[in-house]
Amino acid sequence: MTESAAFPASRRKIAIVLFNLGGPDRLESVHPFLFNLFSDPAILRLPNPFRMLLAHFIAGRRARIARGIYEKMGGKSPILENTRAQARALEEALWDAGEVRAFIAMRYWHPMSDETACDVRDWDPDEVVLLPLYPQWSTTTTASSLRVWDLAAKAAGLDKPTRTICCYPTEPGFIQANARLIRWAVAEAAAHGTPRVLFSAHGLPMKIVEAGDPYPWQCDRTAEAVIAALDIPGLDWVTCYQSRVGPLEWLGPSTEEEVLRAGRDRVPLVVVPISFVSEHSETIVEIGHEYRELAEENGVPHFVAVPTVGVEPDFIRGLAELVRQSLGTGCTMCSQNGGRFCPTTALGCPQGAAAG
Repeated sequence: MTESAAFPASRRKIAIVLFNLGGPDRLESVHPFLFNLFSDPAILRLPNPFRMLLAHFIAGRRARIARGIYEKMGGKSPILENTRAQARALEEALWDAGEVRAFIAMRYWHPMSDETACDVRDWDPDEVVLLPLYPQWSTTTTASSLRVWDLAAKAAGLDKPTRTICCYPTEPGFIQANARLIRWAVAEAAAHGTPRVLFSAHGLPMKIVEAGDPYPWQCDRTAEAVIAALDIPGLDWVTCYQSRVGPLEWLGPSTEEEVLRAGRDRVPLVVVPISFVSEHSETIVEIGHEYRELAEENGVPHFVAVPTVGVEPDFIRGLAELVRQSLGTGCTMCSQNGGRFCPTTALGCPQGAAAG
């Protein structure tokens, strides 16, 4: 059976697998977490053994700095607790869709796909919905998580009808949740001058973008949709990118460059983590501490860090609607509108030529 209609909602068991990055659960986990990250072939695109050797080197070099970051957050990442809260909220939002259980599969730290696939298998659902907590598709995030999940599901003997939600960069609930959080931040910053909004997304090396990754195109669509929802005439805004690592050329402008420009222009800043939906080091420390300090040191009149959408009701309702839509269609790889969302020039689009 492949159609959700084959199971009455009253008895249908639906497993939702939420994909997220993961993070160290204690300081001792920082080094192995970093090694898992940099040994991912979607991140370091080198053949073995060179990738593993370089991953060991980078993890060892960055571990001390990273420990300092996690010490500022109480010795661990909050991303698992955040994701658990989102999972419970999503289950509640889908109370009428059948017997729904949300599972968590982290990419670089526990619980990872191998253990989660076994948990899903043991629960014995009628259908599985794979839902990344990455709104914008990238070969480095969602594609990497799906690749590992497919291997884990096969190893676990999990063979159930499965639908994947690939991306939702302009999903109305996601957009409205961001707009609500940004609106008060703009009002606060406006007391100190004419504010500028920075939509800050995690960066990518340009060589990955040039290979056809649709991520920056989707990030731009998210920012444009939020600006339209805000409907604030003349609002100054820009999309920028943070978290650069290594010597390669990365997407620009960088968030750091935009903070410095705001200092020269003497405009207050509202920084929005547009590609993040849960709090972790990039939002709490990089934006909340490092960019704030940079702004203060360089004459930015006021700095507001907007929180992630987390369990905002609009966002959770949006995720629930995505699940409902995927169950109500015959698609196995669904964007927010069912079909292909990316332009045909985006070679990294998961729907590829089949939807082009």
